[in-house]
Amino acid sequence: MTSPAARTALDLTADVPLADLADCYRDLHRHPELSQREHRTAGKLAERLRAAGYATAEGIGGTGVVGVLRNGDGPTVLLRADMDALPVAEETGLPYASEVPGVMHACGHDLHVTWLAGAARALAAGRETWSGTLVVVGQPAEESGEGARAMVADGLYERFPRPDVLLAQHAAPGPAGLYAHSPGLILSASTDVDIVVHGRGGHGSRPEATVDPVVTAAYLVTRLQTVVSREIAPRESAVLTVGRIEAGTRPNVIPSQAHIALNLRTRSAGVRDRMIAAIRRIAAGECLAAGCPREPEVTVGADFPVTVNDPTTDHRVTEVHREVFGPERVFDPGPAMGSEDFPHLAPDGVPYAYWFVTTTPADVWEAAPGTDLMEKFAAVPSNHSPHFAPDLSTLVPGVRTLVSGALAHVPVTRSGAG
Repeated sequence: MTSPAARTALDLTADVPLADLADCYRDLHRHPELSQREHRTAGKLAERLRAAGYATAEGIGGTGVVGVLRNGDGPTVLLRADMDALPVAEETGLPYASEVPGVMHACGHDLHVTWLAGAARALAAGRETWSGTLVVVGQPAEESGEGARAMVADGLYERFPRPDVLLAQHAAPGPAGLYAHSPGLILSASTDVDIVVHGRGGHGSRPEATVDPVVTAAYLVTRLQTVVSREIAPRESAVLTVGRIEAGTRPNVIPSQAHIALNLRTRSAGVRDRMIAAIRRIAAGECLAAGCPREPEVTVGADFPVTVNDPTTDHRVTEVHREVFGPERVFDPGPAMGSEDFPHLAPDGVPYAYWFVTTTPADVWEAAPGTDLMEKFAAVPSNHSPHFAPDLSTLVPGVRTLVSGALAHVPVTRSGAG
């Protein structure tokens, strides 16, 4: 038997204006904005929330948007979408590709905003079917890890209703139309680490008169690859990526510095601390061995927390998604090594659920090499790829996931015609 929440969600999203959603999505995709510069995106979302009847405020935590719809007695449900794009040059060839050089919605946040706007409209239009309060949040600067904390620091829960539950979702690669839920841990922590190697610069023809930081940095990059393979137990999950190495200005000049930027992915504070300690030790050792005139500078930078779903909340959303989309389309992939700042939005003790919506177009998925799900998953364009291009067939389902998730947490006063 279908629950009242599922029947009502299907009713409220039966007539979602697909053409309008597609126009919204294409417009956002053409005009991506980097973290804390999402002024146009925020304005577009705020405009739609006001039109749907939400009391709407802008400029929260920089460029954040909050819409509130009070609809009688009942819990307060927060729905969140992140808004920022990435410094990636788009290579999709789409007719609605980014018009901003070097900036692209390569992670699907344009889709998230469109889903959120559509869900807010559907829930407002069907407010006679449920009771409670909706808080709709357009969050800036997820990619930099700053946005959620900035909104909270700017009085998010002093100025607007404190939620009883928070819900969010993310576009992901995979055959369009699957919904990935994991009770408990679903995303890993992320930590950035910068290393500056100090050498002694000079002429490229006289390396003996220098201490070459490029060579030292090269040894250091290689040595760092042993941190996970030789210092972290196989039962632990961890990733160390050297994402950037910079040094020098000309081929015949040995520079005085080299800069290395790392990213760590971990699932526990203990593993993170061990990795950082190993990085400091290895950097100091390599620089000592090279005769560097100064110890290296190792700086721990931006970090994201682990994302751990409340099992009861996740189960409630999972069950309503199974009813709405079919049990065969809802699955548990286990935790991923990606990271999010969404948990920073959750007040202490307030439960949340976070899930994925797969968005790879059917033709792209079918053409991908491989015979099983994981082989194809590794072959299709992923988030942060210049080729990442979600299928527009996911527009209405992505609205439906948020609507049904919200209705699973509030009293449904009329179950609809289904």
